Amino acid sequence: MDDLGHALASGGPDLKMLGGGQPARIPEMNAVWRQRLEELMTEPGGLDRALTSYDPPRGNPYFLQAIAQLFRDTFGWEIGSENVAVTSGGQTAFYFLFNLLAGQMPDGSHRKILLPLVPEYIGYANQGVSGDLFRAVTPLIEKTGAHEFKYRVDFDRLEVTPDIAAICASRPTNPTGNVLTDDEVARLSAIAKQHGIPLIIDNAYGAPFPGIIFAEATPFWESHAVLSFSLSKLGLPGTRTGIVIGPPEIIRALGSMSAIAGLSNPNIGQQITLPLIQSGEILRLSREVVRPFYEGKCQLARQAAIEAFGDDIEWFMHRSEGALFLWLWFPGLPITSQELYQRLKARKVLVIPGQHFFFGHDDPDWPHRHECIRVSYAMDEAVVRDGLSIIAEEVRKASR
Repeated sequence: MDDLGHALASGGPDLKMLGGGQPARIPEMNAVWRQRLEELMTEPGGLDRALTSYDPPRGNPYFLQAIAQLFRDTFGWEIGSENVAVTSGGQTAFYFLFNLLAGQMPDGSHRKILLPLVPEYIGYANQGVSGDLFRAVTPLIEKTGAHEFKYRVDFDRLEVTPDIAAICASRPTNPTGNVLTDDEVARLSAIAKQHGIPLIIDNAYGAPFPGIIFAEATPFWESHAVLSFSLSKLGLPGTRTGIVIGPPEIIRALGSMSAIAGLSNPNIGQQITLPLIQSGEILRLSREVVRPFYEGKCQLARQAAIEAFGDDIEWFMHRSEGALFLWLWFPGLPITSQELYQRLKARKVLVIPGQHFFFGHDDPDWPHRHECIRVSYAMDEAVVRDGLSIIAEEVRKASR
């Protein structure tokens, strides 16, 4: 991230930033946020609630109640406000969760988080305060088209040993856009329940909000599940508002951790979205505005990749089922993805080399992890198209 930051600062107007996770600015959503800010300015006490007072460490009580009510009414989940906590962004939620459940234990043992498949979200990688925190399972790779593939959970390899504290997966996955099927989630849930550990599902891009998910995926809940959501990909990353639904004892612990780490969480995101959650409007906006916007950008980016890479080199793109990224695989690439990253950076195209997403994996020499890159398609279409053309040029040069 430091390297990307320096490159971004010095790159100038021609830089093609395809390596970040910044969500796009959707005009229709920006109009909603402007309207809500104007309403807060005129509502009695609106500005005070948003800016001039501390909320309780676990979140505003009306916001917690609204979240619980939304999921009760929409999906029939038997949850109340005691099952909901707010954190200062989804990243903070996972820092709290991972270090609450895993790492160095009072009895001297060391517990880990099991990732049922990799690649997985790079933001998890260094969150353990007591060192190595993850164990990851090699995925099955299913080729689903001439230039398309999909990762699937290899349940034959998935083993829950006594040192595993929880199972965790993002849905859809950053970096690949992979969406665990309902059957995969149900099987993971059964395994977690059998071993008396939580199943953590990261819904930062998922259902029901922000809804950047293009495959069939039923929102999931059981009493041993811990679910995370965020306002960032709805278009409010600056508010730093993460939402966690889980068992009351975990939720209480998150509130205590928020109190210790930051006293309270930001109010502004909760106040902007509160009436949208109470009315269910957040679900309509996710379904009718956010998802179509990103699905259109995804289709344009996929077509641009097909045109750029053609059939003269070996390449595959993960099936795009959600999130903001293309995950590109170049089997047999003579250079590593890190070297490809450096070559692209020299041409003012920033991507993320793939090996960073394979943390917790016990085979550092597995060639696949050095043959992939992540490309964001949240930028303007012309930037994405030009960036993909340059990537294709550099892969061809390296493959000669």
